[in-house]
Parts: sequence; structure tokens; C-alpha cells
Amino acid sequence: MAKKKTDANLIVIGAGSGGLVSAYIAAAVKAKVILIEKSLMGGDCLNTGCVPSKSLIASAKFIHDLKRSEEYGIESATAKFDFASIMKRVNGVVETISPHDSVERYTSLGVDVIIGEAELISPHSVRVNGKELTAKSIIIAAGARPFVPPIEGINEVEYLTSDNIWQLTELPEKLVVLGGGPIGCELAQCFARLGAKVTIVEMLPKIMIKEDDEISAQISQTFQDEGVTVLTKHKAEKVTKGANTHTLICDRGGEKVEIEFDQILVAVGRAANLDGYGLENLNVPISKRRTIDANEYLQAGYSNVYAVGDIVGPYQFTHAASHQAWYATVNALFSPFKKFKVDYSVMPWATYTDPEVARVGLNELDAREKGIAYEVTTYDLSGLDRAIADGHGKGMIKVLTIPGKDKILGVTIIVKHAGDLIAEFVLAMRHGMGLNKILGTIHSYPTWMEANKFVAGNWKRNHAPQWALKLLEKYHQWRRG
Repeated sequence: MAKKKTDANLIVIGAGSGGLVSAYIAAAVKAKVILIEKSLMGGDCLNTGCVPSKSLIASAKFIHDLKRSEEYGIESATAKFDFASIMKRVNGVVETISPHDSVERYTSLGVDVIIGEAELISPHSVRVNGKELTAKSIIIAAGARPFVPPIEGINEVEYLTSDNIWQLTELPEKLVVLGGGPIGCELAQCFARLGAKVTIVEMLPKIMIKEDDEISAQISQTFQDEGVTVLTKHKAEKVTKGANTHTLICDRGGEKVEIEFDQILVAVGRAANLDGYGLENLNVPISKRRTIDANEYLQAGYSNVYAVGDIVGPYQFTHAASHQAWYATVNALFSPFKKFKVDYSVMPWATYTDPEVARVGLNELDAREKGIAYEVTTYDLSGLDRAIADGHGKGMIKVLTIPGKDKILGVTIIVKHAGDLIAEFVLAMRHGMGLNKILGTIHSYPTWMEANKFVAGNWKRNHAPQWALKLLEKYHQWRRG
């Protein structure tokens, strides 16, 4: 009996980072692939996430650095700017990068791109624009959206999220940021540097809750030094709408706290997009975290249906989605002949505050929670020549290793360029190299990367064999006669 012919080897739903990489890989190995996107190519990362936020961070940082002009021997430096022009630049950056993710580019790569709303009909078929398409496998890369908690009165005001904040043309006078996670922290600092009076409201005991206490404390202190009000242990309960300004009412240990604002940014997390494309038609399993419950091969309830990116988690990073896309695509195209279990063992991430916070592997919070024994080695960036020259020496590198060994369990960096500095440790951990290998690697002088070598040097000094040093001391005494 002849095999039933399908329209494609692979259908991909969603053209964010996970979907784009899936389509790219499939086309590269000469598979017939159909990519369906209902809105904007590039997904959240290009249009409402990484690209616009880092563009705004760059403008805000430029303005902030001018205020430090005297530290660089410049008597005076000021900037005259218009908020609308800054936002125009932000959107211009998105437009400049958008061809990388465009329909035209992916069509040129051999991908059949369709703009329209997909509806899953079966594990092998999808309906789009009134036409049913079939494929051997399907990858769901439908992404996520900002989660808005059920706060009384929140819908009475035109609240902001990471989706619509890029449409602002006027700088808020008083901005409340709900949530002290990465998105909330990055945007709070930006708007404060641009001149808004910013208040962060976080219900947990600290901002950046997943970081070690000293890391969270340094970011919190930096924010306060820059004029950001940081309110932890404050639970948002109600929003009341006023004629010109509104009020957020919070509970702090039984005490009611009122905060006036003219704009409120909701940044308390993101929810997977589980509706609107027929997921219920397949009865795909859903996890307790309200994401698609995929297995270690990223299969979503069926041997030929896969899920990648924010829709499945556990990480909501662009690079995590791209990482998953390789596994899902290879498994979709070559299973059962060859398939791979997804590997999350060395997953880096960064928060692009100023200073940046970057991490890979375990920090102390993780290690204690999991009962893993560890040693800590640190290096204070205030002693790094390049950091001193650049005027950005406040920060540290913190490395966790197996007790008595140089094997790296995890690294946290807080300083300018932390997101770049972490890469060497990611490489080392991925390929089983310890701190001794980093110490034995030549690093250009003077560069920020030298800090990685210096923290390795600190570990080496802490583990120098004292008995051998005593023997060497006697040896050199003997050589002197």
C-alpha cells in the first residue's frame, strides 16, 4: 500500500525565534516546510521584547552616562531629547532588523510562508485561510503573552504591558511597574533614566527573586540611587481611576499603601498561548504551569507533534527557544531513525539592567535548595584594570565549584558586559572544562574578559597545596646556599 502523500514534511505554527529556527533548519536539510504566522514575523523577541527593550536601554544609558561626565574629566555634558524621538529610534531599530526575519528572507531560503491564523485539525493537518494542509510532523511555536493578574479595577485604566509600551509617545510622569523580575527591572530603570518618577511594586521579599541576595541587593541599591522607589512585600490589590492620575492600593503586612500614577506597567510574568489555534482539538496535555506538557524529545502528546519556546518552557528565553528548535526539528524530520533528548544542562541567561546580571548553572540559592555541596570563589571587578579605565568597576564574578575541585557548577556575574563575560564559562561548562583551563588560557590585556581568568586564579590560590609550597620554600633556600 502506497504511503499517503502530504503537503509538507513539516508545518511550523508561529514565526518567533523557535518557529523561525525550526523552519530554517528544515529548509537547510531540504525538507518541505510550511511556516504559518498570524501576525508579525519575528514574534515577541523582534517586535515587543529583546530588540525594542535593548534599544531603549541603549538610549537611556547614553543619557545616564552624560550625568557622570565629571568622572571622565569632562566639566559638563547635557542632552536635550524628546521622548517621542527616542521611541521612534526604538521602532526604527526593529524595522532595521526585521528583514532578518521577513517573509522574503525565509521564502528565499525555501520556506513556504503563510500569513494567517492556523487551526490544528489533527496531528497531521492544519487549516489556514480556509485551506487544509497536511504534514508528516507539526511543530507548535505559538509563544506567550504578558500575564495580567486579576487586580480589582486594573481594566478601568489603560495599563501597559511589554506588548504595547512601545506605542508610547509621551514620557509618563509617574510610572508604577508591577513586578520586580527581569522585564520590570529593565524597563523601570530605563524610564527612570529618561526622567519618569518610577515605583517598582513587588509582592515578594526582594526584586530579581531568582538571584542570590547580594546580587538582588546591589541592583535594588542601584535603582534607589538612581531615584527608583523599590517597594517589596507589597501586594497590589486595587486600582482606582482618577481624572488625571490614578491610584494603586497595596497591602503591606495588613497596612494599606496608596501609590499615585499616570501610567502602570504590568510585568509580573508571561502566560503561554494555549488558545486560538485548535490545541483543544488534539487534546494536547497541559502542565500545571499552564504550558504544553512535552516530553524529553519535545513531543506534545503525539509522536509527530512537537512544541518549542515559551509555549512549553521551562525557560522563556529567545536562545532557549532556538536551542529547543534544533532538537524538535531534527526529531520531527529523522525520527524514528534518529532522535535526541533535549539538553538544558548549560542554559545561560542575562538581565540587561545596568549593571547587567548574567548567570549559568547553579547559584547559591539553587545549590542549597537542591542540597548540592559547593565552594564559592569570587573576584571583585573593582580591581580589574579595564573596569577602572572604563569607570565601571562596581561588580563581581561569583563561581560555584565542586568542593576541592575546579569543576564549575555555576557562575553569576554582575557588572557591565556581564552578558558577554558569561560566554566563556558557558563554553567551559558545556565541554567539561574547569577553572584550571580558563586560568591557562591567554586573555588579551586590558580587556573585561581578563576577569574570568582572575577569578580562576583566585580559586587556584585558595587550593594551592601548602605542603608543596613549604617544600618549594626549602628548595629555594637550599639553592641560595
